Order: sequence, then C-alpha cells, then structure tokens
Amino acid sequence: MAAATPEQKNVSIGDTSIDYLHYPGNGPTLIFLHATGFMPGIWHPIAREFAGTCSVMAPYFCDHRAAEPEDGGLSWLQLAEDISLFCKTLGIASPFMVGHSMGGAVITLAAGKFGVRPKKMVLIEPIFLPSQLYNLKIRVEDHPLAGKSIRRKNGWADLDEAKDYLRSKPLFARWDDEMLEMYLNYGFVPSQDEGVALACHPRREASLFMGSMAYDPWPLMSGIDCPVLVLEGETSENRPFIDLQKAAGLFPNGQYRLVENAGHLIPMEKPADTTALIQGFFGFR
Repeated sequence: MAAATPEQKNVSIGDTSIDYLHYPGNGPTLIFLHATGFMPGIWHPIAREFAGTCSVMAPYFCDHRAAEPEDGGLSWLQLAEDISLFCKTLGIASPFMVGHSMGGAVITLAAGKFGVRPKKMVLIEPIFLPSQLYNLKIRVEDHPLAGKSIRRKNGWADLDEAKDYLRSKPLFARWDDEMLEMYLNYGFVPSQDEGVALACHPRREASLFMGSMAYDPWPLMSGIDCPVLVLEGETSENRPFIDLQKAAGLFPNGQYRLVENAGHLIPMEKPADTTALIQGFFGFR
C-alpha cells in the first residue's frame, strides 16, 4: 500500500474539466475531497492505504472555474453540482465519500441536492455555518476567512524557506511530517520571480471561502439517509460557532466522533488515526 502512486487525470464535465488523482483498484469507488486552498495530493498518506482494494479518486477544486472573490466567489453549490457531474461522467454510482472542511460541505450538498447517492460518508470538520449567515452579502475584507486568505503570503525563495515559514505558523505546528512534505510537493509551484508560490493562489482561495455562504446545507441533512460519520477536532477553532454534534444528529444515520488533541486540520495532524477511523466506519478492515 505504501508504495501506491496515483495517476494524474482530467475529465471533462461539460463546460469545464476537473483534474484528479486516481489510485486504481478493483473494489468500490472511494472519493476524497480536500479542504479550501489545499489539493488532492495532501490525501496521499491516507489514500494510498485504500489503493488496490478501492478505486480511489481525489478531485482538485481550486481553479477549474473562473471566479472573483469580490463578486461572491465560487459557490459551493456549484462545486456540489460539479462533483455530481464528475461522478456521472465517470460512471460512479454509490461511492464511499470523504470530505474535509469545504469538501465535507460540498459532498453533503451533492448528496442532498444533486442526487449523488453515497454508500457512506465521512465528514471531517465540515463547514456548516450557522444558518443565519447564509446568503449574507458581505465584503471580502469582512469575511473572517476570505479576508485573511486574500492577504496570505505568496512568495518564497525556495521550498526550504517555505517549509521554515510554514513550521513557524500555529496552523502548521502540529502537522505530521509526511503531510507537510506532501503539501510542499503538491501545494507549491514555480513563481514568476524565480522562487515558489502557492499552487492555489490566495485570490482563488478567497473566492472559495466567499462561495461558502451561497447555500444553506442544514435543511438537506434530514434527507440524506446513508450512514454518515462526522469528525470534530477537540481543539478546533470552529467549535464555538459550528455545531457538528447537531449536524450529526440531523442525519438519519449520523454518528459523531470527537478526535482528541486535534484541531480543524485533523487529516494533516493525525493521518494514521484518520485512516483508521475511515477504515472502521466504511468496514474496510
């Protein structure tokens, strides 16, 4: 399993196309969808453990559609339709699905709104905002996440400098070493200034954050009848305003699990524990 190498692929879904990583396998399809501003390669230390026994796919949602943060960004409802078209185009029926942060919200919308029929879902720190925040019209600078991401540093002399910078930030302080290497390998590209820059440009990330407010997923949860596991990090900064225990209770077959000593970025901080939780819930052990 550890030596599994994904294939880099692209599929047309009509008016655009989606890049994705594919780990071939003879078993059921397992889809991983990443958090805002990240990329499919970040899943590798987890996804490789399912390669062979599953056909593992990890789409990339950053720049496949044009969007400007000042114009409301890229709606997560659009992303949900895109993952639905991704499944239809590739002939995927009843996939197992894992989504982190943005990815968790998007696959929930896909199941509740666009007819995707997951076998089971694992939602890791999904972004389910309080209902009163949806459809609010706010400026980028007033959005707590978009306003921060659009100002994000986006230039380093090389990957070593980028690594030192990341390790100095609280967000990355508890990351697993291999996960950080995956982020450096997949999350940075050569810049025009002969250094390196983020693969998902800060404006793109801000557009995704702005799009989080376009559609309220809460009313859809009671209609999603597949088994759902909701994972929450014990020290996540989202806990004061995102009620994931409530969300788990709204899914007819929902379960809630608190992951101790983890923040919002559970997969990056605890990849082995995350893998075990997914394997156990999906029955892949």
